[in-house]
Amino acid sequence: METIKKCLFFLLPLFVFACKSNQQKGDILYFGGNIITMEDEFPEVEALVLKGGKILFVGSRKNADAYVGDSTKQIDLKGKTLLPGFIDAHGHITSRAGMEQAVDLSPSPYGTVNSIPDLQKALTTVIQQLKPGSSIPILGNGYDDAIMIEHRHPTRKELDAVSTTHPIIVIHASGHASVVNSAMLTLLGIDENAKDPEGGHYGRTSDHRLNGKLEENASFAALVKLTEMMPQPKPAKNQLSQSLKDFVKAQDEWLSYGQTTICDGRSMGVSIGLLKEAANKNLLKADVVYFPDFEANKADWESFKPNYMRYERRLKFGGFKFSDDGSPQGKTAWLTQPYLIPPEGQSADYKGFPIFSDETLYNDLKTVFSNHITAQLHVNGDAAIDQALRVISRLKEEGIYKPELRATLIHVQNSRPDHIAKIKEIGVIPSYFSSHVYLWGDWHYQSVFGPKRAAFISPAQSAKKAGILFTIHHDSPVTPPDLLTGVYAAVNRTTRSGMVLGPNERIDVRDALKAITINAAYQYQEENDKGSLKEGKLADLVILDKNPLTIDPKKLRDIKVLETIKEGKVVFKRD
Repeated sequence: METIKKCLFFLLPLFVFACKSNQQKGDILYFGGNIITMEDEFPEVEALVLKGGKILFVGSRKNADAYVGDSTKQIDLKGKTLLPGFIDAHGHITSRAGMEQAVDLSPSPYGTVNSIPDLQKALTTVIQQLKPGSSIPILGNGYDDAIMIEHRHPTRKELDAVSTTHPIIVIHASGHASVVNSAMLTLLGIDENAKDPEGGHYGRTSDHRLNGKLEENASFAALVKLTEMMPQPKPAKNQLSQSLKDFVKAQDEWLSYGQTTICDGRSMGVSIGLLKEAANKNLLKADVVYFPDFEANKADWESFKPNYMRYERRLKFGGFKFSDDGSPQGKTAWLTQPYLIPPEGQSADYKGFPIFSDETLYNDLKTVFSNHITAQLHVNGDAAIDQALRVISRLKEEGIYKPELRATLIHVQNSRPDHIAKIKEIGVIPSYFSSHVYLWGDWHYQSVFGPKRAAFISPAQSAKKAGILFTIHHDSPVTPPDLLTGVYAAVNRTTRSGMVLGPNERIDVRDALKAITINAAYQYQEENDKGSLKEGKLADLVILDKNPLTIDPKKLRDIKVLETIKEGKVVFKRD
């Protein structure tokens, strides 16, 4: 026995050496910076090794040497910060692509249209510069009555002042309303006697004439019809169509904000074909998860089932989208209590309106959940949140909805404290549009909800205290695909005027970062592959110029994305 022990003692170093010599060697080693894993057990490490598009090693710089060979590329971060790639929990990339050719009507801080005269000037300038044919439609996007000095929507008459021959449509920043001129009403076939469509509304003057405003389904129907009336010119041989060029440009914008997984919520019509064409042409640099609008695709919803939760050329069908109400800043969200100041043309008891009846939502969700498919439900107003919780609770009691489906409540802006326990009990995921606090917090405080209700928008801290996993999203093109502003807003709860709105709902930076990484991966049922830096996961990474965990929280919005890396390949690098 003693002889065997002596042999083992002498053989052990040889065994260790043999193991080390057979150790897999990585393609890339990152070191020399702040490497934040988003893993609770090892939150920060010194080195990261990648191989074949996946993470091979996470740990100390010393132990990383065992994975470094002659061909391993060694990258010194030089004090920069590396994290898991950001995940877009809810956005609309095809909508953003569709707006690439539109006139930018965004207000500050992202644009310069801060009044109705600014809007008129922007449209007039484009017409004068491009000199389109007299009947060519003009599309503008991103005007925001919450920020413009008049605090109201432009009117048909004000757009007629720009042109009476060019059909004009301008889309509200929320995407839930638009305004058209007389020429566009004629083009769309909307006359003075038009009745409101189900789930939509035509704005009218005091003498009951159309004022040009289209809300919810009235606006969506107009945009769909306009798209169908404007066929794309056939591209030259071996050239991309304009739609694909616009999609690639939009994708590059997402990548510039550090996102390696992109969402297309409420896909419908030509958008679905565009996504599939982009995938088939291998144009997707990031993973794209799309959620077709169930109502718009009801007739053939089963055709989506074969691709559920399965990437094919980076494109995955992630479930269906339901839009249960409108926009709080646009004052079309469905509330239980009236808006503080009703929109023009509405009475003091105006509370917005629903898109679905309970029975319609119940039957549609029953179809989806019975087939083990998840859903994203757009719910902004507390009445819409009530409806979603009421319907999903009923389906859970019937054994049809199960929490492992991970249905997601999108926005959940006008949430109430009593919603928190119900969300946890039912087992759904709230995804907060936290940038609202910064961008529209003053508007919510002064005009939409009033102080008490406004203080509880995007209640991330209440969700955390209740043990509810939540995510944060940007809802682009409502804002640029800027998740760090969402982090900034969730951490500081500071409005544009500098007011702290709902200080009790502030969360720490690490929790906010989890909401756009590991939590978002969980929402998409991809937590085993994405969302944190862990051996075996995809090498989806982002490099920042500053460490969000140590910087002054008030400067989180100033952090710059230096590189975005998808499966080990750099897909964006800042000049």
